[in-house]
Amino acid sequence: MARNMTQRGRVDLEGLRGPEVQAMKGIQPPADMPFRIGNMSHAVLVVRDIDASVRFYTQVLGFKVSDVYPESMVPGRMVFMRFNQDHHGLGLIGQATETSSGQELHHLAFEVPTLDDVFRARDHLEKHGVPIDFHGRRRAGCQVSVEFRDPDGHSLEIFWGLDKVDWDGEARPPEDWAPRPSLEEALDEAPPGQDTTLADPGLRRK
Repeated sequence: MARNMTQRGRVDLEGLRGPEVQAMKGIQPPADMPFRIGNMSHAVLVVRDIDASVRFYTQVLGFKVSDVYPESMVPGRMVFMRFNQDHHGLGLIGQATETSSGQELHHLAFEVPTLDDVFRARDHLEKHGVPIDFHGRRRAGCQVSVEFRDPDGHSLEIFWGLDKVDWDGEARPPEDWAPRPSLEEALDEAPPGQDTTLADPGLRRK
């Protein structure tokens, strides 16, 4: 018996086999890509009531809080939450003024397996005319990263070296974060325990 289905639940087999869909499915990455994304690590959401959101993610979903930025560092405060050994798998920023409209995603972060790959990613993005918003080391989590935007303006991050935190452990103290505004400075001034030796020193810029 045929069933009425919503647009979201409908499976359009004819459309799925159509030339437009098949052409898009056939798009492949370049054979000479200088790096490979290894993981999608964390999402950051803008929320209306950060206290209620933290209660939900801890009490309902079982997340743990790794770090919190006060109002003086991020308007509305920012909370870093974890559900495995990564310093954060979810971030919350209390800046929303109304209930979600489904457009509150702050950024997506993609992990690469080596520090060299972050440097290669920066070069690759610039080669393709992608403006770089930031490269270096931010604060909590201490990952070394390159931040940029997709054609729609979504903020994206390619990173390496995110802190690991034991489930019952404590996150690295703020005094050890070592934020730096460039990849080269992130190499020279690393936080305790982070090995920032490049396998290919030629990737470094003067």
